[in-house]
Amino acid sequence: MSVLQLFLDWISQPAQWTGPEGIPARLAEHLWYSVVALAVAAAVALPAGLAIGHTGRGAFLVVNSANAARALPTLGLLVLVVTLVGLGLVPVLVPLIALAIPPILVNTYEGIRQVDADLRDAAEGMGMTGREVLLKVEAPVALPLILLGLRTAAIQIVATATIAAYVGLGGLGRFIFDGLARRDYETVVGGAALVALLAVLTEIVFALIQRLVVSPGIRHRAAAR
Repeated sequence: MSVLQLFLDWISQPAQWTGPEGIPARLAEHLWYSVVALAVAAAVALPAGLAIGHTGRGAFLVVNSANAARALPTLGLLVLVVTLVGLGLVPVLVPLIALAIPPILVNTYEGIRQVDADLRDAAEGMGMTGREVLLKVEAPVALPLILLGLRTAAIQIVATATIAAYVGLGGLGRFIFDGLARRDYETVVGGAALVALLAVLTEIVFALIQRLVVSPGIRHRAAAR
């Protein structure tokens, strides 16, 4: 039997769509973990990336801290935090946030630094303050790269949030871990496929957001690079 057939057989069962262990409930849990982790990572990385990109100070720290964060083993960090603070949502969020900060921070920094210097000079010549230059000139031009960082972080979080099931929480990872424990490979395939589909949907959502919030001129300029 093909993997596709296993998935279709599993997802077509009415029992998979009801109750606290059904697909809607597990999907809602997975989305909750993912949205919270992305929001916290963005709250940390976006202001830092904007400030460092605008001033040019701390660039060395951005690159090295991003590389260090990428090297962190997600599951190992999860186990370490569980050891320190016990079970709960915090041990799940910490590795997800650590995973999401580097792409947001680096892309935001690079986006601001790649803004044409002539645009900055023209804005300053019009009497704009440094803050106005950043928010009204640099950030809008850098928006495609900033959104790329957010999209990359969101996809990584969605794909990795399955670790919540490893410490007894919910989410789509529950199907994978429980299926493996019971040797129910249909459930394992179903859970893995749902995670993959959610990652693809996340990609599509961010592509639509980019079309809505980025001006056509900036979008075409970014695509031509």
